[in-house]
Amino acid sequence: MKSLNNVLAPAKLNLFLHITGRRPDGYHLLQSVFMLIDWYDTLHFESRSDGHISREDLNVPLPPDDLITRAARLLQHATGTAQGAHIAIEKSIPAQAGMGGGSSDAATCLLALNKLWGLGLSVKQLAELGLKLGADVPFFLHGQNAWVEGVGEIMTPISLPPAQFAVIKPSEGLETAKIFGSEALKRDTKPATISVFAADPYGFGHNDLQPVAQRLCPQISDAIAWLDSARLASAVVKGRMTGSGSAVFAQVPRGTDLSQMPQVPATWQNWKIQMRGNLEVHPQKGWASSDD
Repeated sequence: MKSLNNVLAPAKLNLFLHITGRRPDGYHLLQSVFMLIDWYDTLHFESRSDGHISREDLNVPLPPDDLITRAARLLQHATGTAQGAHIAIEKSIPAQAGMGGGSSDAATCLLALNKLWGLGLSVKQLAELGLKLGADVPFFLHGQNAWVEGVGEIMTPISLPPAQFAVIKPSEGLETAKIFGSEALKRDTKPATISVFAADPYGFGHNDLQPVAQRLCPQISDAIAWLDSARLASAVVKGRMTGSGSAVFAQVPRGTDLSQMPQVPATWQNWKIQMRGNLEVHPQKGWASSDD
């Protein structure tokens, strides 16, 4: 049987997230920059001749019908292939963090099975399928850092300078629907331009979801306060929330390790704190043909 092993699914950070309006159908209009970082889930794929899709959870138990298995079945149905696959996954990206772990896993599954099964679908074709699984899946399929607009479907590739970030995921998570459903959510931030963002990419903007999220999950405020208390290279580290989950991040000087950060409170049990760098492109970029 053919196999693909140690296939990486990277996380993302939202450098900012502005809500600029709301459509009549209730969907929110946004502006954001999605940035890939080197925090990965690891997937392994082995072809099956019986057409079955099976999944093995190597560390963290996942729901039976998670995005990985749904992505595999969607690709089967769309192409009519009789091939199957056994998929093993080692989770590292935390859930309900706003870091896109589930969407990234689904995108990596589509890319890997497209290659393993020899289907020959293009990035555009895979992205059309991926959008049925979640709004963030096409971003990971295109595989580049992007300026994102609309309801998340309009993406413009951008380049970002190499940087390092302290990323904290509190033990509590957040459900996206609770944040977007809040009456207190600010929905009228003035639209920005890429050129204004580019002048200060790691200091620009804010996350409009953060005030609501902090009321729902006080641990977010604790994590931001911890980041902001760090003084590195004579600068105050600024913390903010990524996406619609409970993880927060701050840029730190490259080469910083956790020993240079403030002491972690003893009450922070089961919190995840990582030093991570950004990526220029997705590890599997090029696995599907370009539409350019």
